[in-house]
Amino acid sequence: MIFTRITAKANQMGGVPCIRGLRIPVATVVGMVADGMTEADILAAYPDLERDDIHEALRYAAEAVRERELPLSVP
Repeated sequence: MIFTRITAKANQMGGVPCIRGLRIPVATVVGMVADGMTEADILAAYPDLERDDIHEALRYAAEAVRERELPLSVP
């Protein structure tokens, strides 16, 4: 899968994956979605973002989780 809107530069934000070279980490966008914010809320909070940035951040996060196993508590 190719991510054209996600960048990771060692000299920017410590290499954390960000949106289009902006200093907006993918994790921040994904966290906002997880907290129940709408696309309109996120775009209002970060006017430099575009709807496609949010969608690609979610796809990137899904792929990142797919690549490794995370510990889950057993009920």
